[in-house]
Amino acid sequence: MQRFLDAYDSQLRTGPETAHASEVIRRGPLHLAIFGGHRGFITYVDLGGADAVGIGALVDAALDHFRSRPEVTSVEWKARGHDVAPGLHEALVSRGFMPEEPESIMIGEATLLAQTVDLPDGVEIRLATTDEEVLAAGEMQGAAFDDPDWRSRAEALIERLRRDEGAELWIAVAEGAVICAGRLEAVAGTEFGGLWGGATEPSWRGRGIYRALTAERARSAMARGIRYLQSDSTEFSRPILERAGLLKVSTTTPYVWRRA
Repeated sequence: MQRFLDAYDSQLRTGPETAHASEVIRRGPLHLAIFGGHRGFITYVDLGGADAVGIGALVDAALDHFRSRPEVTSVEWKARGHDVAPGLHEALVSRGFMPEEPESIMIGEATLLAQTVDLPDGVEIRLATTDEEVLAAGEMQGAAFDDPDWRSRAEALIERLRRDEGAELWIAVAEGAVICAGRLEAVAGTEFGGLWGGATEPSWRGRGIYRALTAERARSAMARGIRYLQSDSTEFSRPILERAGLLKVSTTTPYVWRRA
């Protein structure tokens, strides 16, 4: 498990996380990014051994930066459970960041997920190929994750899919509606691909659709030469990936600040 965690820290943090941002600046160890013109994002490889006072100062510097940008309406600080970060939770909460549900960082071999899964009658899995399909998937995911920013995320994804050959959106469709969706994103210069945004419409859960959609993404990843797959998984998807053989190596928690 440690080799997966080391690879995660060295290959998947900072640069890959902000590769599609419209702007990225540095404040000490922090990478401060803006997505979609109005969503701030804070990440880092580590916090440089800072103590609680130093971490509080880093939070202040990051928040001051985004407060000075009136177009930014929300900011996410992406914390990881294995980081050395004394006092980080207290520093974030005292400055108006609200923690959301932790997610499991899952990593494993793509071959483990490329299984054969039977689908319910009438369900088809395919790549999304139109803007309308991407928006429909985004709306379904927004409802599943209670995400008020789903439209801006979907519109940003439409632009990404047009220019980035390493990104794919897979969807499951039944009766003309998108009932499950998830992205595969090849991480350039690494052996990794990311599984992101996986969600299933509640009335279709528990019928193997997410597992089948994940298997299709794994086969596509293998065809691209991707060895490892990584996902930040909710409690809905974590057990599915664990049964396929992926390991939980840590946790990640988004802390979100919203402009009043």
